[in-house]
Amino acid sequence: MTRSNHAGTPRKPLPLPRDKHDTQNAQALIALSWEELHPAMPQILAWIQDVNWPVAGVLLPYLAGIGARLVPYIKTVLDSNDGQWKYFVLQGIVRHSSELAFELGGELKRLASAPTIEELEEGVAEVARAILACQTITVRDQ
Repeated sequence: MTRSNHAGTPRKPLPLPRDKHDTQNAQALIALSWEELHPAMPQILAWIQDVNWPVAGVLLPYLAGIGARLVPYIKTVLDSNDGQWKYFVLQGIVRHSSELAFELGGELKRLASAPTIEELEEGVAEVARAILACQTITVRDQ
């Protein structure tokens, strides 16, 4: 599917990875602007469901640098039933962004103090507590 920019000029489709080893497309993806990427952010975050995938190694540092604009997409992951994905998002993205940790304060507090059994088993509660402990600012309650 070809997208159009604001002037109606067709743009090429985003270079989303074709598989977990497609680091070339992952590199091309992170070279694009936020305006170009944000509509595909759910698909991009799906590529970090396992940090052992080579594409995750390319995407994680980039995603950690996006900051508060990533909050709604991270909240969707944190609201999911995938404890491992939550762990990878917290450990690989939120832990590296004080801005994200601040904005996700309410979610982090819930994960740290009232985790589900799966969140406990996957280490989500532990990483949430570690992120909260590292914050020198007061996190936002949600």
